[in-house]
Formats: sequence, C-alpha cells, structure tokens
Amino acid sequence: MTEISSYHENLSDTDREICGVLCEVIAEHLHEATSKVWHGHPVWFLDGNPIVGYSKQKAGLRLMFWSGADFDEKNLTPESGRFKDASFFYQSVDEVDRDDLVRWLEKSKTIQWDYKNIVKHKGELVPFAASSGGAL
Repeated sequence: MTEISSYHENLSDTDREICGVLCEVIAEHLHEATSKVWHGHPVWFLDGNPIVGYSKQKAGLRLMFWSGADFDEKNLTPESGRFKDASFFYQSVDEVDRDDLVRWLEKSKTIQWDYKNIVKHKGELVPFAASSGGAL
C-alpha cells in the first residue's frame, strides 16, 4: 500500500480525504485483491484482472469499475467506447455512499470482462470466465 499512500500524498486535502475512504472500503471488501499504482493511479486486481481504481480528473475524483457498465447501477455512468467501464465522480467525501460502494464492489467480484488478456484476444473483450476460469 506504500505506492498508494504516496499517490494520496500528492492530492489536495479534499481529494486525499475521498481517496482515504475509498481505499479503506475497497481494501475491506476486496481483501482478496492485490493493489498497486498502475498507469499512474491506484488499481485493485482479482486474479490479475483490473477491477476498480480511482484517479484525479478535471471533473473530480473518479472512481472507475472496469466492468461497471454491466452492473446495472443508476449512479455509475458508463463511458462511451468499446470498453465496459463505468464511473462515479466525487467532489467531496460527503458524496461517498458506503452502501452503494459496497454493492458495486460485490458486483465487481462476479461481473468481470477479461482486461487481463485483451491483447491475447486481439483487442476483443470477452467474459473473464470464458477465457480464464474467473467470474461471470
């Protein structure tokens, strides 16, 4: 977690507070996941597949679920494009709804697209279970 702590240190007080709560809840509910700073921001992985991460963006602190577009959650905004990601943007720690976050994290364990092997599949996303015995 040292890499992630270093990431937090470079944020504003508000963003650091949001990240602290997100990190705590993610670590508690994805205790089987590994985490690291990947492509410049904190990301959690299950069996090597990226599941959830967050980063500072112009629009706020972005929480992103790689397979979140399939969670069927009104508060997660699917991104346009060929990937299955969905996000929520925070402006303050008061906007962090722990119940929503825990529900999203539970869904992230079973609803997964195989980002880990996207190159092997020539850029095509396939369900994680179909390619590696994981969830979905």
